[in-house]
Amino acid sequence: MNFNKAEFLASYGLASQLPDSDRPEFVFSGRSNVGKSSLINKLCNRKNLARVSATPGKTATINYYQVDDVYFVDLPGYGYAKVSAAERRRWDQLINRYFEARRSQALLLQLLDSRHAPSADDLQMMEYLRYHGIPFWVVLTKIDKLKKSQLAVLEKQFREYCAPYGCEGISPVSSEKGTGIPELQALMASFLEKDGD
Repeated sequence: MNFNKAEFLASYGLASQLPDSDRPEFVFSGRSNVGKSSLINKLCNRKNLARVSATPGKTATINYYQVDDVYFVDLPGYGYAKVSAAERRRWDQLINRYFEARRSQALLLQLLDSRHAPSADDLQMMEYLRYHGIPFWVVLTKIDKLKKSQLAVLEKQFREYCAPYGCEGISPVSSEKGTGIPELQALMASFLEKDGD
């Protein structure tokens, strides 16, 4: 899988616009400002493939990227308080409709900020994934903000947080420093091979 062969395809704000699933999809999920866009950029070795915003709640659409012969699907960030009830309903419907459609998901990457315990919204999202039988892998972001000595302890804590929801594993990464990115790329490639079996 060539991560450098990447392009932005389209943003979809309505469930009716979502394209057919004609290839494997890696799905990126997480709360607003957890670092989904930064991670996509780092995985693809590009600065501005996914637009990074300083404003939480900016990604209000499902964004599709074509990376080699797979899709990266960036879901809207959840948990940002300053959105209207109508907007939150639209987001919920968009995400529900995405998961209800028959899609070829290679793996869902659930991003959690390594500096904080999972929020109520994070736990709700993982419960949603467990309930719907959607396999997922947790990516701990922003590990460059931690001391090395903290990381092993935190990884163990996050494993305990996430295990009841069926989490398949945990990858600590820093999109800033590139720590853990080659390992995550290798993991994604291995899920692609598994998907193709």
